[in-house]
Amino acid sequence: MNTAEAKKVLEAALLTSTEPLSVAVLRRLFNDDLDEETVRLLLDDLRRDWSDRGVELAPLASGWRFQSRADMRGYLDRLKPEKPPRYSRPAMETLAIIAYRQPVTRGDIEDIRGVVVATPILRALEERGWVEAIGHRDSPGRPALYGTTRQFLDDLGLRSLEELPPLEEGWSEAASQILLHAQSGS
Repeated sequence: MNTAEAKKVLEAALLTSTEPLSVAVLRRLFNDDLDEETVRLLLDDLRRDWSDRGVELAPLASGWRFQSRADMRGYLDRLKPEKPPRYSRPAMETLAIIAYRQPVTRGDIEDIRGVVVATPILRALEERGWVEAIGHRDSPGRPALYGTTRQFLDDLGLRSLEELPPLEEGWSEAASQILLHAQSGS
């Protein structure tokens, strides 16, 4: 199979997938005849091919996907009159603390915020797929340790937590920065 044909196969798979696809999954398209480095080079080439369009090929935490460019958001939002779910300030502060300080326990979050974390807040973030219990602290009561998920990174268009905006102000501002980062697609 030549390079042009391999890129067409990758392009078709990525355009028709509803989820990001990892390099390992994409290699299966070729019966693992192409090594990981070759697939990555083809993906980078495909990314360049789409660089001047309204859609871009983006590497994320869980794989690669085609997505609309951030500058298209204003136009595309006109097609969806419904608003995405809104989260309360306490929920966003809790998410920011988990994102920047993970792994953290509920007690750690309460110490940082200075108030009790309501169970529905953690439940809402878990149901959204943004946070999960990733273990338990070896201390009395063995409290759950919370961390962000790949879904959180994917939804924000990030490959890793290092791409989060720098933490400059308080937790409310950090939550706002996370949302702005997600909306800008950067």
